[in-house]
Amino acid sequence: MSSEDGSMTEQHEANQRLRENPEEQYRLLTESVKDFAIFLLDTNGKIATWNTGAERILGYTEPEALGQPFALLFRPQDIVNREPEKELSIAAEKGRSEDERWHVRKDGSQFWAMGVVTPLWDDNGKHRGYAKIMRDITARKRAETELAEANRRKDDFMAMLAHELRNPLAPVLNGLQILRLEQSVSPGGQQAIGMIDRQARHLARLVDDLMDVSRINRGKISLRKERVELHAIVSHAVETVRPLIDSRKHELAVSLPSESVWLEADAARLTQVFANLLNNAAKYTEPGGHVRLSVERVGPDVIIWVRDTGIGILAEMLPRIFESFVQGDRSIDRAQGGLGIGLTVAKSLVDMHGGKIEAHSPGVGKGSEFLVRLPVVTEVKPLEPQALEKRKVAKVPPLRLLVVDDNPDTVESLAMLMRLYGHDVMTADSGPAGLEAALAHDRDVILLDIGLPSLSGYEVARRIRAHAAKPVLIAMTGYGQPEDREKSRAAGFDHHLTKPVDPDRLQDLLGTIDSKS
Repeated sequence: MSSEDGSMTEQHEANQRLRENPEEQYRLLTESVKDFAIFLLDTNGKIATWNTGAERILGYTEPEALGQPFALLFRPQDIVNREPEKELSIAAEKGRSEDERWHVRKDGSQFWAMGVVTPLWDDNGKHRGYAKIMRDITARKRAETELAEANRRKDDFMAMLAHELRNPLAPVLNGLQILRLEQSVSPGGQQAIGMIDRQARHLARLVDDLMDVSRINRGKISLRKERVELHAIVSHAVETVRPLIDSRKHELAVSLPSESVWLEADAARLTQVFANLLNNAAKYTEPGGHVRLSVERVGPDVIIWVRDTGIGILAEMLPRIFESFVQGDRSIDRAQGGLGIGLTVAKSLVDMHGGKIEAHSPGVGKGSEFLVRLPVVTEVKPLEPQALEKRKVAKVPPLRLLVVDDNPDTVESLAMLMRLYGHDVMTADSGPAGLEAALAHDRDVILLDIGLPSLSGYEVARRIRAHAAKPVLIAMTGYGQPEDREKSRAAGFDHHLTKPVDPDRLQDLLGTIDSKS
């Protein structure tokens, strides 16, 4: 017999002995695995075996560990909460216990571990103890924590940035309205006013998207659902985007079914979805191109298509088109602006409505199509005729106003605008000054900023309400979430407007307020 044959025979015999000796199999298995702590516990939860990986990860030698309670590896607070006993109890009851938690090494240092406990039963069904497998994943946990913290800081920064950008927009829009009311503006000046207005409102939409994506990431967006009609929502979305469509000389076609389509939805949010899709189509379609919005009932759903003849979408971009800050071609000749978050916001809002949104494109230069599918409500209600009418600015009797804001341009521009509308206006630039003016002078309405120095708008409102139920208090703030509105309501405000306040909308609101005189 050759030496090679002898070696093969010895290997075969060794393998046979290993198969016949389960204890040797277990020893080789556990001692060969260095990255996992593998050990057995008896029925009382005391350590019965200890592998090399356990010694490396936890710091205890085998003699030090054997016979010690399982709780040896847990933090004091977890022992007080009986976490070791709970882990074994769950394993015995459900067949396994799996978790990730902090554990303690011999030297007192803590590490984040992923572990599994499995109960052991003999052939007669008798409980013999537990097997525990544990791995140190502290590096992964630290990376996840750092990533989560970085995302939190990013979201906080975006929210603060969006809030701060709202403040300068308010006097810009006020100033534009003042110029519109001037009788001596030349045709060229009127054209410039229109251009500035379009760009300012575009910036306002970008700020809104920025705030919304931050709120979505933090789970702070909520819907105010009610029975709404889709035709009105589409009409409002088209009205929102019409200035951009017209400026780029696009041909816009809107096709709606003859019958009304009712949804259980947040009308403002769905208007935002379709405005974002139309805005996206307009931005990426060459001047003179075609944009089409069509609506069709399909079974229990309604499908809204937004199609364009624009630059199209690369095939590799389609799976990622709804991710935050993702855009297509950003070369200089395709620099269409935007933050790459409008589609992210649209998808999130559609998902929250129980719908679906898809993007399709035959390729670069061949246009794109966005499809939104939403569930419809079968109950039919008569459509209010005024729902589709363009809103008109109310004619408001003169009121006595107090404007309180620490931004001088906001105060001055809003005061000028309100005086042009015929109102009697006083101003204050801080919380204390605003409170003093409110208590000393008879005012019908106080337009009050929330973020005031020295004394916040909330506190000013509370102190005014401590003296009288009037005047009407209107909050003007960059924060417009439901919790912000609830906080202003609790402080005594009657209305809550988010900056930049649309001057026409403010005039409409003032039209609902009766003068004291």
